[in-house]
Amino acid sequence: MAKRRKGRPVNGIVLLDKPLEISSNHALQQVKRLYFAQKAGHTGALDPLATGMLPICLGEGTKFSQFLLDTDKTYIVTAKLGIRTTTSDADGDVVSEKPVDVAEPELMAALDKFRGKSQQIPSMYSALKYQGQPLYKYAREGIEVPREARDIEVFRLDLLRFEGDEVDLELHVSKGTYIRTIVDDLGELLGCGAHVSMLRRVSVGSYPRDKMLTLDQLEALLQKAKAEEVSPSTYLDEVLLPMETALEGMPKVEVDDASVMYLRNGNPVQVSGAPLEGLVQVFTEADEFLGVGQMNDDGLVAPKRIIVEY
Repeated sequence: MAKRRKGRPVNGIVLLDKPLEISSNHALQQVKRLYFAQKAGHTGALDPLATGMLPICLGEGTKFSQFLLDTDKTYIVTAKLGIRTTTSDADGDVVSEKPVDVAEPELMAALDKFRGKSQQIPSMYSALKYQGQPLYKYAREGIEVPREARDIEVFRLDLLRFEGDEVDLELHVSKGTYIRTIVDDLGELLGCGAHVSMLRRVSVGSYPRDKMLTLDQLEALLQKAKAEEVSPSTYLDEVLLPMETALEGMPKVEVDDASVMYLRNGNPVQVSGAPLEGLVQVFTEADEFLGVGQMNDDGLVAPKRIIVEY
């Protein structure tokens, strides 16, 4: 007999406003506890130094977390000029200190070099893996390992503030872009060095900033339910976003009731109006989200990530 999972089968996405100085995994575990969820996963770690939007997928929502990992992000960052560190942020050891003699026209010209498409070599203090181990583990041991340059794109880069040795920027970037690396490269370009002193992720894909909730706000909803002697789901589940919000821009198809059974059993089905290739969101005739399908060579919708019925 299969072991029964601890927790309840709650499905959806929480837009957590991750606080400062805790890891993304710690934040994830706290949300999982508050919801008493069977399963939970996040969609791209934020450093302990960073705050802001961390979508937490619960239950069957974890099947769609990869699509949020692959989407673009927007950050607000403060770059501290004059000091370069080992980790390119305030948590690292100082590598060099230089006087800051940068005029705004010089800064603007340097920033322009980062806009658009380019290649970026990931930081040794990233969570990317080399031979099964995260790069930051090698870095902490003083070991440098080879890293391949990655294609990135900075869709938008706005200067928000420039005062003395501090520069505030807002960047809308493609997946896999390291803001710390951009700041470090900016400091080298300006000849004075720089590191990240504040980093906040303000959006993932098109998720609205005003839908973010702090751990304290989620805890308050739990306590409200307890005080009223109602199920915690009464208030906590109200703030969950639907799982399909992770799939923005993906074409949608509708399947009949008979096809639902075939898809759940792992079989491809024919769907009128489906695209010729790629991934599709699959809905039932009653507009119930069923999951993600893959168009196969026969023009059928094959199951790729299908929600399990409880």
